[in-house]
Amino acid sequence: MQTSHATRTEAVAGSFYPSDKDELSQLLSNLLTTAKSLKKEPIKAIIVPHAGYLFSASIAAQAYKTLHKQYKNIFLLGSSHHLNFNGVSIYNEGDCKTPLGVVKVNHKIAKELINKYPFIKYEPMAHTKEHTLEVQLPFLQKLYGDNLQIVPVILATSELETIIKLSQALKPYFNEENLFVISTDLSHYPNYEDAKMVDMRTLNAILSNNVERFISTIVENETLEIPGLSTSACGWASIITLLQLTQNQPYSYELLEYKNSGDSPYGEKDRVVGYGALRVYKEKERSTDEEFILTQDEKEQLKEIAKLALYEAVLHNRRIDIDASKIPKKFKKHLGAFVTLNKDGKLRGCIGRFEPNQPLYEVIIDMAIAASRHDRRFHPVTPQELDEIEIEISVLTPRRRVKSIDDVVVGKHGIYIEYQGKNGTYLPQVATDMGWSKEEFVRSCCVEKAGIAPEHCKDATLYVYEAIVF
Repeated sequence: MQTSHATRTEAVAGSFYPSDKDELSQLLSNLLTTAKSLKKEPIKAIIVPHAGYLFSASIAAQAYKTLHKQYKNIFLLGSSHHLNFNGVSIYNEGDCKTPLGVVKVNHKIAKELINKYPFIKYEPMAHTKEHTLEVQLPFLQKLYGDNLQIVPVILATSELETIIKLSQALKPYFNEENLFVISTDLSHYPNYEDAKMVDMRTLNAILSNNVERFISTIVENETLEIPGLSTSACGWASIITLLQLTQNQPYSYELLEYKNSGDSPYGEKDRVVGYGALRVYKEKERSTDEEFILTQDEKEQLKEIAKLALYEAVLHNRRIDIDASKIPKKFKKHLGAFVTLNKDGKLRGCIGRFEPNQPLYEVIIDMAIAASRHDRRFHPVTPQELDEIEIEISVLTPRRRVKSIDDVVVGKHGIYIEYQGKNGTYLPQVATDMGWSKEEFVRSCCVEKAGIAPEHCKDATLYVYEAIVF
């Protein structure tokens, strides 16, 4: 139902997409039909391009095709192409119109955010001519018809502090009821081959679900001095907003499609824009009975990743980039891991991460670099030593809660104990190295490692895990 407020009329119909209702509807039907079908996942967000439909609609369609449930609200986030100020504008004066009809705006949420946060307001110029959100509306209308309610958010800032504040403001709405649509194109104006290279760096950083990795990649891209490159992602502020909501949480980013304007029959190869479609969903909880195993081939693949990371860091002072779309799904599980470097049979560095807050392959990369540079017991590994370094990896399987100490197997299980905010962990080999019984193993971890009072150890939550060493 249309409100009594003024309605935002189309700004780019007839240029970015067809202005004729029937033509637009048929085009969307064709795009969604042609897009490949994917396994259903509980989608929380999608990242889609916003160029003219001739260039990017087929890529965007791949993300929209993956939506399969009704959402109470759809938050549309994009960066302004017309206005700069240190803040955010939410459209709050009416609804939004396209050739397919009127899309309702949730004025209640818009007013809540504007009234609560000084950096959020309604700035008409941020919306009047802006295409970044408008081009997404026909897709949503085609999928949801009149059963659609949006919150249009335009970021007009490059200040990281403000972007972080926005993510905090939106956090209460980032739940099962709502969908977040992030509108962004990728590289602007390098040649075709350079675009593919820099876009994969940017996409891999997004897939890592790590804000620092994404920001550092954007900065590093600028230092590559790629001819013609003006930005790695015009909606980088909107991407950071999403990453702030998902990092350190069990969310998977999946790349669905990548192309650039040079792949279109209407585009040139010497000056292109990149387009990517991704979906974001919460990882399903694993059954406690499901065993995590690695085949010999998978172990060799992880060792090769660690070796590449080590060599790139030592020889070129860079972090390697891996095409995450080609990484086995098992390597994307959030697991802890240790990387140990040995030379002449002696320890040369060892760094690990217990917390399962990143994909395994990313942890392996980070720990290989850290072991070569940041183990304070040793000086950094030099290029001359690389041929003599042997790599050992310990992958920590997912934690499994156990009912009592009787379920702990010495020599097999590592343990993780927590009680009222205090926690500690021991790797499996600690018990055997120390010659402890399971009672001594658990008590030491509880009291000495976690700092839990002895009288509360019986009330602490106990988890076990295994270390796959290779």
